[in-house]
Amino acid sequence: MSSTRDFIEKDYYAALGVPKDADAAAIKKAYRQLARELHPDKNPGNTQAETRFKEVSEAYDVLSDPKRRAEYDEARRLFGSGGFRPGAGAPGGFPGGFPGGGTAGGQPFDLGDIFGGAGAPGAGGRAGGLGDIFGGLFTGTAGTGTRGRQQAASGPARGQDVETEATLAFDEAVLGVTVPLRMQSPGTCPTCHGNGARPGTSPHTCPVCNGAGVTSRSQGAFAFSEPCRECRGTGSVVDDPCPDCKGSGVTTQTRTITVRIPAGVKDGQRIRLAGKGAPGRRGGPPGDLFVVVHVSASELFGRSGNDLTLTVPVSFAEAALGTTLTVPTLDGSVSLKVPGGTASGRTFRVRGRGVQGKGTAGDLLVTVEVAVPARLTPGAREAIEKLAAELPDDPRPEVTAALRDGGAR
Repeated sequence: MSSTRDFIEKDYYAALGVPKDADAAAIKKAYRQLARELHPDKNPGNTQAETRFKEVSEAYDVLSDPKRRAEYDEARRLFGSGGFRPGAGAPGGFPGGFPGGGTAGGQPFDLGDIFGGAGAPGAGGRAGGLGDIFGGLFTGTAGTGTRGRQQAASGPARGQDVETEATLAFDEAVLGVTVPLRMQSPGTCPTCHGNGARPGTSPHTCPVCNGAGVTSRSQGAFAFSEPCRECRGTGSVVDDPCPDCKGSGVTTQTRTITVRIPAGVKDGQRIRLAGKGAPGRRGGPPGDLFVVVHVSASELFGRSGNDLTLTVPVSFAEAALGTTLTVPTLDGSVSLKVPGGTASGRTFRVRGRGVQGKGTAGDLLVTVEVAVPARLTPGAREAIEKLAAELPDDPRPEVTAALRDGGAR
């Protein structure tokens, strides 16, 4: 990401060889041509080409983004490579850079008024001065000063999210179940209780950044902040690190937690458990735990949304004469009346015996299939032959008619 100094001192248009009013297509075309010519793979060992390639890439990164390009243009309009530009719209013009004070239109002014925050004494209801403008350009949030960045760098940090897996039986997924999960994840070091110091010692405030977590350096009229190298942005220093966590305050731990899996979860579904992830740093909240559910197949049941499906074989006599079947469900059984003359493949709906959804329950869909014996005893064959003689001569008249007329139309 480009810094404040980059925005002021670097000419990205010149780097790409395009005019300042070039449209997006011209910028993209220029970048592609230069990137092909300067790419390290095409110029092995050429440090000059590599440097130019980085410059071109940085310039395109800014100018290809309309928002960042507008911010860059505004910064270049107000500030040239040599400081504040006369006639750029600032009070009094400020020829020759930044004075410590002076007059604007006959009225005394001070740079503190120009760069001060909104609502400062004497601001006269102004929008906060250039401090607000460039706070938005270079920090991402208008009006965020060095103190705000220091607090963000050394303040509480949320813990990482953790993901694990759980395999459930089909009925457990449909009805819901409470399962213990044994998992390995980052946790607060039990030896140092998370402070990173050897027992009997404690961290102390970083002497370089005074606990802020960031250090600042001045560049002309601006102050640049970066994470403190002494404490790595934590704001504290550990002289004698904990032997178990090496000063990080976190170790990989094996733990068992009890998780309630709600009824009706599907294979591959992710369940979020708030606050069950890795612990936060510097007093921050813990992350979340995500459980990816795998559901084993059932030998009897299938699933279609919130409906359960079941196939039940019936004999020819049961299908022809009718019968009452007792069919299983996931939590018991139900009676199902099959009327006489039921065709093989017909599906019956048993209301409310499917998957429990949010506020509603699915149904149990029972499909009956006529079972045909693979082998017949002599007596069974004789009985079926007698039955066939009593049945209609042609059970498929439409097909027979089509064949007689020369095939289907």
